[in-house]
Amino acid sequence: MPTLHAVSRTTHAGKRWRRYESYAFAAQDALGPLVAQELPRAVLHLPMAFAVESGQFTPVALLGIQPGQNLLVAPDGRWLGAYTPAAYRAHPFALAHLPDGQQVLAFDADSGLLTESGGEPFFDSDGRPAQAVQDIFAFLTQVHAQRELTQRICKALAEHQLIQPWPITVQAAGGARQIEGLYRIDEAALNALPAEALKALQQAGALPVAYCQLLSMQHLPLLGQLAQARHPAAPPLPTAPHGELDLSFLSHNGTFSFGAR
Repeated sequence: MPTLHAVSRTTHAGKRWRRYESYAFAAQDALGPLVAQELPRAVLHLPMAFAVESGQFTPVALLGIQPGQNLLVAPDGRWLGAYTPAAYRAHPFALAHLPDGQQVLAFDADSGLLTESGGEPFFDSDGRPAQAVQDIFAFLTQVHAQRELTQRICKALAEHQLIQPWPITVQAAGGARQIEGLYRIDEAALNALPAEALKALQQAGALPVAYCQLLSMQHLPLLGQLAQARHPAAPPLPTAPHGELDLSFLSHNGTFSFGAR
């Protein structure tokens, strides 16, 4: 867990910060948090599921196939995907909540990005937050508001019994292994909903989230390909013919293979 310190003139006046150049801070995240607003972009590049956090369903990007490993982060810290979840873009800043409920901007003291020289200032010459710091705070505030909306959307999907367990079986050279704790949209239940229920979900903004999750499943083989790349001695994975969209994986129960025959 990062060590977060609230950004203040007392602590950070005269200090500076550097923008991150590596995603090593996310290298152990097998799941990446998502909010509803970013799903239409994330669905184009990442497989998505639902996970349970604090007793509630929340959408997540599948970034790895075993705990503690993010296959989208290369050994040298590069992000290998075409889309980066919003949760990672403000590093080393985060939103913190004081006991009275107030939201404040905080800085990760363990990030190694706090500096005495170079980089960017926390405050301008008049003692006000620098423009970049203001922009980051506004961004994080927007993400937080979207997270609350996303929680309400997931609650609506769950109330209509549209979220079901998604056991994913990984077939690797060492044998089969199942990934537990993930959920997906029950497409059959969604299609069977009466008109009134569909209207309620539409008004709640839940239908786009449901369809984005279903569509994102086409990217599940991406994780196998990335795992394959870390084991170059393994046989190559089959790929879809150029110009064709291979949706064959949708017909089985979440099983994909890498490095195995």
